[in-house]
Amino acid sequence: MHTLGIVLVLLVAALHAYILVLEMFLWRTDRGRRAFGTNQAFADQSATLAANQGLYNGFLAAGLVWGALAADPVGFQVRVFFLGCVIVAGVYGALTVNRRILVVQAAPAIVALAVVLLAG
Repeated sequence: MHTLGIVLVLLVAALHAYILVLEMFLWRTDRGRRAFGTNQAFADQSATLAANQGLYNGFLAAGLVWGALAADPVGFQVRVFFLGCVIVAGVYGALTVNRRILVVQAAPAIVALAVVLLAG
C-alpha cells in the first residue's frame, strides 16, 4: 500500500509538472489554448498570469516529489501537506473557474491522499 501511495503521489506530481509546462511555455500555442479553452487574444493578454500559475503548479509538483523521496515521518507529512494543497487548489479552481478542475486536479489528489493515509 505504501508503494501504491508513492506512485500516486508521483502521478499527481507529474500532472502538475505538465500543467506547469502548459501554463508557462505552451499557453499561447494551439495546445495550450485547447487545454484551457481560450482564444489567442485572451492567451496573449493573460500569458504573464498563466506563467505565474504555472510556477505555483511547479512548486506543488516539487513538494510532491520531495514527499515521495523523503524518509518517513517527514516524507509522510510532506505528502499529506502537498496533497492537501492540491485538493484545496482544485476545489477553489472548480468553484471559481471551471468544474472540470475538480475532476482533473482535485480527484487524483483525493485518491492519492486516501491511499497515503491508509498506508501511513
